[in-house]
Amino acid sequence: MTALANRLIARFITLEVALLAAQARLTAGTDAEALHDLRIVVRRLRSLLRPLRGLPGVDSLEAATAEVGGLSSPLRDLEVLIGELERHGLDRPAVVRRRILQQGYQDLLAGSALTHLRQCLTQWPGLLREVEREGLLKGMEKKLHRRLLRQQRALQAALADPAHDRHRLRLLVKRVRYAAEVWPHQLSVPPDALKAAQSALGDWHDHLQWCLRAGTEADLQPCLVRWQRELAAAEVEADAVLRQLQEALEAAASAD
Repeated sequence: MTALANRLIARFITLEVALLAAQARLTAGTDAEALHDLRIVVRRLRSLLRPLRGLPGVDSLEAATAEVGGLSSPLRDLEVLIGELERHGLDRPAVVRRRILQQGYQDLLAGSALTHLRQCLTQWPGLLREVEREGLLKGMEKKLHRRLLRQQRALQAALADPAHDRHRLRLLVKRVRYAAEVWPHQLSVPPDALKAAQSALGDWHDHLQWCLRAGTEADLQPCLVRWQRELAAAEVEADAVLRQLQEALEAAASAD
C-alpha cells in the first residue's frame, strides 16, 4: 500500500501548495480569480477525501474543507454578480457590492477557517503514514473504485429521471467531475461533457439567484426582466447539455 500512500500524500501536498498560493493572491489582491481558484482547491480536496471516508482524520479534514467552502460560496456568488453588473454598465450597484465583497475577503482571510484547514493539511501526511502502518489502507484501491463508481451511477440515475432536479444535478456533476480529476486512474468519465454540463448548470444557477435577489434588492430590479428571459434560455441550454452528458456517460460505461 506504499504506492497508494505515496500518491495520496503527493496529491495532498500539491493541493496544500495551491491553497497557499491562492490565499496569498487573495491577500495581495493580485487578480480576480484568486477566490475562484481557492474554491477549486477546496473542491478537489473534498473529492479526494470523499472516497476515503472511514479512515482516521478524514472527518476532521472534510469538516475543515466544508467550512471554507461554505464561507467562500456567497463571496463567489457576489463576485459573479458584480461581473454581470459591470458588463452591463451598472456601475453604482456594482460599486456598492464590491465594498461588501472586499470586506468579505478580509473576514475570510482573518477568520479561523482557513487557518484550521491549513493546519489539518499540514498534519495529514504524518497521519496517513500512521494509517498505512496500521494496515488500514489494505483493500482500499477496490473500495475507492466501488465508491467512485457509486458517485457516477448516482449521476446517471439522476440524469435518467424525467423530473430531474437541476440543483441536485449541479452538485452531482461537480462531484463526479472533480472526482475524475483527482482520481484519474479510478474513474473514467468524459471530461469535456462534464465541464460543459457544469458550465451550463452554473449559468442557469447564477440567473436563478439573480432573479431571486432582484425580488428583494431594489437596485437590481431593472435587470429582472432580462434575467428572467435569460434564465428561461439557460434552462433549455442546460437540459440539452445534460442530455449530451447522459449519452456520453452511457457510451463510456459501455466502453468499460
